[in-house]
Amino acid sequence: MATSTKKPAAKKAAAKKPAAAKKPAAKKPAAAKKTYAVSPLRGMPIEAWIEAKTAGWQSELTRRIVALVQKAAPKSAASIKWGQPVFEQDGPFAFIKPAKAHLSVGFWRGSEVVDPAGILERGDRMGHFKLKEGSELDEKALVAMVKDAVRLNAEKGSPTMR
Repeated sequence: MATSTKKPAAKKAAAKKPAAAKKPAAKKPAAAKKTYAVSPLRGMPIEAWIEAKTAGWQSELTRRIVALVQKAAPKSAASIKWGQPVFEQDGPFAFIKPAKAHLSVGFWRGSEVVDPAGILERGDRMGHFKLKEGSELDEKALVAMVKDAVRLNAEKGSPTMR
């Protein structure tokens, strides 16, 4: 009887594997983020939004800006869209957005709208200005910009339709 010097197949495979090669623990998949087609704040009354999303000087300034915009554009509608107050007449024309240290007031047609005080930071299409605590709001300039933004929307249609 002849003895075989060959190792069984299972032992060969085990012998070729390095001893320290361990697979890292599998990562758990990240929890799926909730994405909304529409902001959950949409449709909230402006005053409720101000109470929920602003405090102190930002609340007071936001109320002043809302009143000025509504006075300058009495036919406009104000609603919460994209998580912020948006003013519309023939399409959106202005918005208010709070941040930690400032409040932004912006215009969809900010690159075209008149800016009598030279305060707008302009982009390709939009423009905005920032107000910090203690900043003075140039009410005449804001009213002029609002009226011009409404005029541009009446002439050109909604800035969201290209």
